[in-house]
Amino acid sequence: MTTTTHAIAVPSPGAPLVPTTIERRDLRPDDVLIDIRYAGICHSDIHQAQEDWGEAIFPMVPGHEIAGVVAAAGPEVTKYRLGDRVGVGCMVDSCGECEYCRAGTEQFCVKGNVQTYNGVGFDGENTYGGYSRQIVVKEGFVCRIPAGIDLDVAAPLLCAGITTYSPLRKWGAGPGKKVAVIGLGGLGHMAVKLAVAMGAEVTVLSQSLKKQEDGLRLGAKDYFATSDESTFEALRGRFDLILNTVSAKLPVDSYLGLLRVGGAMVNVGAPGEPLAYNAFSLLGGNKVLAGSMIGGIAETQEMLDFCAEHGIGAEIETISAGQVNEAYERVSNSDVRYRFVIDTATIEA
Repeated sequence: MTTTTHAIAVPSPGAPLVPTTIERRDLRPDDVLIDIRYAGICHSDIHQAQEDWGEAIFPMVPGHEIAGVVAAAGPEVTKYRLGDRVGVGCMVDSCGECEYCRAGTEQFCVKGNVQTYNGVGFDGENTYGGYSRQIVVKEGFVCRIPAGIDLDVAAPLLCAGITTYSPLRKWGAGPGKKVAVIGLGGLGHMAVKLAVAMGAEVTVLSQSLKKQEDGLRLGAKDYFATSDESTFEALRGRFDLILNTVSAKLPVDSYLGLLRVGGAMVNVGAPGEPLAYNAFSLLGGNKVLAGSMIGGIAETQEMLDFCAEHGIGAEIETISAGQVNEAYERVSNSDVRYRFVIDTATIEA
């Protein structure tokens, strides 16, 4: 037996999103049925809907920034009860047996983690995401949203939050550290909030100064325009950590020059073309050029708890289901401050 629920789907690559209905599986013993309240729009939703990252599965129901409440639970579920506030991020299953799953980094599962949408489960069924009224998820891939965070501002934390929290933690953002955030968008604004809460001194590096007031309001100490060539000279050797949140081709060597000896530049943005750099930009200062991809379930819960403790949520613009196609256009044009969130109660077939 399955459950029919309202959703918004992309019928074919690049097509507008349209209302539809989808089937959710009947509860397995360790499953949780979630009434979705809000679903964030991530730029990766657009990339996958347009098939920018390779062949995708259609019809596609995007959405991996999901916040809602538990509507039902299987008989073996122990962590959640009816009415609990919960969230679901970028993945909904993994093998649970490989070294990475056992280490709490399920995103690197050797059998491949099961993506929340545009994926195929171990049962062979396609996955459909959070642009819908309900979703069924294995208990181990559900996180608790603590009191103190409203569900609407919590939804983007399930991707934008963990994507920036994980590298900031791993590379030591904290008191006495100077952190630069490249870009002040959906990811960048969360990076600023989180790094400031961790105690770091934060600088925003953006192409222009048009969001300077926002950056300083969010807690950044400084804000520089990278279109001004003097920026790279003025900031040479200043930062312990640079977090690159933009998906654009950048002059990597220039940014590496902003690091202190032993500093790290970590990429969480995914540009469509290769980034090039000179090896001597790393060798000359024992510098590190790294990448980071979301986080495991335990770390995602840690991030949510941290955000609740520090009163952190995403800066959002709430929209109805009928505004999603316009929102996609605006995201593509960087015309949002800083995350669109769909009120899923407005989704109708």
